[in-house]
Amino acid sequence: MSATVLQPAVTRPSFRTRMGHLWEEIKANKISYLFIAPFLIIFATFVIVPILVSVALSFTYFNMVQPPRWVGWQNYLTLFLEDEVFLIAVKNTLFFAAITGPLSYLMCFVAAWLINELNPKVRTILTLMFYAPSISANAYLMWTLLFSGDSYGYINGILLYWGVIDKPILWLQDPQYMMTVVIIVVLWMSLGVSFLTFIAGLQGIDRVYYEAGAIDGIRNRWQELWYITLPMMKHHLMFGAIISITNSFAAAAQLQALTGPTPTDWATWTIMQHLNDYGYVRYEMGYASAMAVLLFLAMVTVQRLVQRLLAKIG
Repeated sequence: MSATVLQPAVTRPSFRTRMGHLWEEIKANKISYLFIAPFLIIFATFVIVPILVSVALSFTYFNMVQPPRWVGWQNYLTLFLEDEVFLIAVKNTLFFAAITGPLSYLMCFVAAWLINELNPKVRTILTLMFYAPSISANAYLMWTLLFSGDSYGYINGILLYWGVIDKPILWLQDPQYMMTVVIIVVLWMSLGVSFLTFIAGLQGIDRVYYEAGAIDGIRNRWQELWYITLPMMKHHLMFGAIISITNSFAAAAQLQALTGPTPTDWATWTIMQHLNDYGYVRYEMGYASAMAVLLFLAMVTVQRLVQRLLAKIG
């Protein structure tokens, strides 16, 4: 019978030991940390600290006048057990994000990929044409004219002229159509930062990689896309995904501009609108902070899932 060899138990270093190693590393590279200190200070001040404060306030009642009063989990319980409008907002937000997030992300990449190989002048003109709607402050005006609920609205006028309908449709007031219309408008305006990011990523790929791929057996554009383009653009793809996730989950201004501050039957009411209502209108900052924390956790969860999917590319 062979003797059993006992392996020494592997012990993880204590927290104090890890902090000691970290401090030693900081001292050894103090010049490098000194250079990034301004960014770290700004990032901590305007990102980390507000997140921590929001988490703390979510467990309090805070009306901006009196000091915060600890209420524990009451805000979260109220959100899910008593606030029916919030539940409607959750359903609308998830539906809106599930459609606009992936579609806008895909549209940004496909548009960037298709125009990337064009003549530089043509590419510049098309990039400007695609990007312009996302920075046009009055872009909603055109859509409110198109989908106006009276007979003077262009869509209603055309449908009435063709005999498709016999009376005008209230596109932006009827819950049956409201969400569809705002999704169409948001998708039309979605070729923004993600689109420019993908253009930059595609332009940054050296042609030598495609030549080497052709030698190694890549025979068509789809193989180039999967084995060369996408793996070389993982950081750009991740950044674009973060932008798309943030825009889809935090949508508020676009929907409010189209369907008004209080949409019919809350048909296009989102979590961000509900948060703004309690935070900037009612000044119930504790309750609003609870919504902000839940929205933040949802976006982080989706971002982690997307990150795992992108890691499998190539």
